Amino acid sequence: MTAVRRATALLAAAFALAAGAALPAHATGYRYWSFWERSAGHWTYATEGPSTARPGDGAVQGFRFAVSADSADATRPRGTADFATICAGTPAKQGSKRVALVLDFGTPADAPSGERPPGRRTVCARVAPDATTAEALAATAKPLRYDTNALLCAIAGYPRRGCGEQVSGGGQPSGGRKAAGDEEKAGAREKAGQDDGPSLGLPIGAGVVALLAGAAVWQARRRRDV
Repeated sequence: MTAVRRATALLAAAFALAAGAALPAHATGYRYWSFWERSAGHWTYATEGPSTARPGDGAVQGFRFAVSADSADATRPRGTADFATICAGTPAKQGSKRVALVLDFGTPADAPSGERPPGRRTVCARVAPDATTAEALAATAKPLRYDTNALLCAIAGYPRRGCGEQVSGGGQPSGGRKAAGDEEKAGAREKAGQDDGPSLGLPIGAGVVALLAGAAVWQARRRRDV
C-alpha cells in the first residue's frame, strides 16, 4: 500500500510539473500614447507618427494613453469625435487649416504609479496649411514631452514620468523599454516577447510524466517482489 501511495504522489507531482510548464508567460505590454486617425466615423491606427503626418483641413485625429502590446491590441480614444462639434467655435480662415484633436488620457488602471489621468478633452487646432499633427498638438496641448528618440512621452504634461516603458500583465513596470523613434507606430506594433513557435511546455511535461510514471510503476513492482 505504501508503494502505491508513493507512485500516486509521484504521478501527481509529474502532472503538476507538466501543467506548470504548459502555462503561458504573463502577457506584457507598453505604456504609451497611441496615435489614431478618424475616417467615416471610425478610428484607425495611424500608419505614421505625428511628427510626419500632415492632416488636411477638417481632419479628426486622436491620442490615447494606455497599456497595450501592439496596434492590434491598442485601445481607441473614447467618446464622440465630430469635427463640426469640436471646431464649432473655430471658423475657417484663409491661409490656415483646422485639425480636431481628441486627447484621451486613459484610465487609472493604465496610469503610472502615483499618477491620475486628467479627463478626456477635445481641442481644435488652427495651424499652417503644411503643419504636422505634432505641430497642431503643440499649439493646443502643451507641455509636450519627447525622449531622445523623438518618441512622444507626454501630452499636456501627462504622464509626468516614464516613456513607453514595458509593463507586466499586472500593469507594473518590468524594467524593459520599448525602442522607438519617430516611426513610433512601427515600434508599437512589435509583439512584446511573443514567440510564434510551438510551446515546449507540453512535450517536456509529457516526457516528465512518462519518466516518473515508469519509475513509480517499477518501484511498486520491486516492492511486491521483495
